Amino acid sequence: MEALVAFAAALLALRLTALLARRRRATGRPELAAWTAALFAYAVASAALTWGAAAGWDSRSFRVYYLFGGLLTAPLLGVGSLLLYGWRRVAAPALLYVGLAVGIAISMPVHGAFGNSIPAAQDHLDLIPARLVAIVANVTGTLAVVVVAIVTIRRRPLGNALILAGVGVAALGTALSGLGAAKTALFVAIAALLLYGGFTVSPRSRR
Repeated sequence: MEALVAFAAALLALRLTALLARRRRATGRPELAAWTAALFAYAVASAALTWGAAAGWDSRSFRVYYLFGGLLTAPLLGVGSLLLYGWRRVAAPALLYVGLAVGIAISMPVHGAFGNSIPAAQDHLDLIPARLVAIVANVTGTLAVVVVAIVTIRRRPLGNALILAGVGVAALGTALSGLGAAKTALFVAIAALLLYGGFTVSPRSRR
């Protein structure tokens, strides 16, 4: 049952990714490219959650889950917010970070035995580099989302509120991951819907 719920959440996030990618092609807005990548990362993390729930967790499913859920989603959300604000220079460092994150996920030593529950990073990874990079990247990405949302709240009141709510729900789902894959997947689905709504809401027209 947990695997089915996680699979449904992954399909939903992937479908929203495709819709957002279509909107990106139609409008050419650079922030939508980063947000599409963030939703895609969220979808892949949910697929890894399905993998772990269905077949049991191991180092392979954990690496995929940690890369896309722990290292990429929040930073890419932050990049999208900075691009929305007009900081186009953030694109090149963001690409470099994605390469770094992939390298860390492939090469990081994974230790400890896995069970049926969602693995906790501190039980399987050393602090440096994997956990430290994830902490810094997630704090930075979340801070960028919050600051830009506050600064541009008059121009995008509903969109920014939905994005902040989506980030909050995603963070809560991560914090409560010990409750099991099904409950975590529900948080994933709700967060994906909120984020997609926030990404696609049109800004308020200026007088």
